[in-house]
Amino acid sequence: MFPIWATGIVFAAVYAQMSTMFVEQGMMMDTSIGSFTFPPASLLSFDVISVIFWVPIYDRVIVPIARKFTGKERGFSELQRMGIGLFLSVLCMSTAALVEINRLQLARELGLVDKEVAVPLSILWQIPQCFLLGAAEIFICIGQLEFFYDQSPDAMRSLCSALALLTSSLGNYLSSFILTMVTYLTTRGGKAGWIPDNLNEGHLDYFFLLLAGLSLFNMLVYIVCAKKYKSKKAS
Repeated sequence: MFPIWATGIVFAAVYAQMSTMFVEQGMMMDTSIGSFTFPPASLLSFDVISVIFWVPIYDRVIVPIARKFTGKERGFSELQRMGIGLFLSVLCMSTAALVEINRLQLARELGLVDKEVAVPLSILWQIPQCFLLGAAEIFICIGQLEFFYDQSPDAMRSLCSALALLTSSLGNYLSSFILTMVTYLTTRGGKAGWIPDNLNEGHLDYFFLLLAGLSLFNMLVYIVCAKKYKSKKAS
């Protein structure tokens, strides 16, 4: 079970971007919506809205359709659900990278590269990446809890269920480690680096693409581990 568990750490590192790099990205975008100024940190609310949106969609629409094809009462097995979530995390990071590429291109066109000011690109463009991350959360987190509860030895169910929550803290440490290494490697020689104070002269898109690539590799490792895993009958 540990290889399956370990792949959840990378997703937790991706999920940590919701309250870190997504906020940094939003601070350099147009936060005005009419007469209202949208605080970038409030993006976390879109994650909650996404979860509220996807839970009934999953239970009422996706599961009944999947049940017809798989014959499983839950629509998907725990391993299939987590695999779908990992795929959505790749899409999330890729979408975030595309938004940043467009933001940086607009900054260059308007001559704002050397200025630490927001680019006139609406912060609402971040909604798709937040919704994808919320959907990934639904598939992975619930799938993890079901997997560790059903597949763990009967006497270790509480302990193994706690392992699913441990991935969250380890994922935050991994996110910090990746950010530290990226900053160290990209600022050598006096360079601004990928994530400088002024994001207009940086390459936050490269960082998101790095996480997308890491998530893709993590998903491929997960697929290999999931195929080799032999499920036990839940008691």
